[in-house]
Amino acid sequence: MIENTIGEIEARINRADAASPDQKRELIELIATLKAEVNVLAKTNAATADSIAGFANVSTHEATRADQNPQLRELSVRGLRSSVAGFEQSHPQLVRIVNSISNTLSNIGI
Repeated sequence: MIENTIGEIEARINRADAASPDQKRELIELIATLKAEVNVLAKTNAATADSIAGFANVSTHEATRADQNPQLRELSVRGLRSSVAGFEQSHPQLVRIVNSISNTLSNIGI
């Protein structure tokens, strides 16, 4: 499930007209790191790992679609940030990467 979701995210980023080549490159790098962190989390908490990957997918969709709705983009990014709430102590790198992805997605189209 996570592998498929991450694959969808990467494909969506590569197809995105709304993101610059630099933004695409940055997002692909961040998503690769997210994939590694989510796979670690999946070993102990698969449902939460799937949720984080799902929110990343929705957020990427909203940030990279041609006809953007800033409210939906921000709502999806807030959902992504919320999906890692409470993991600051046990998975600090996961929280950092999600925050980086959230910030990058929020900045697309602004």
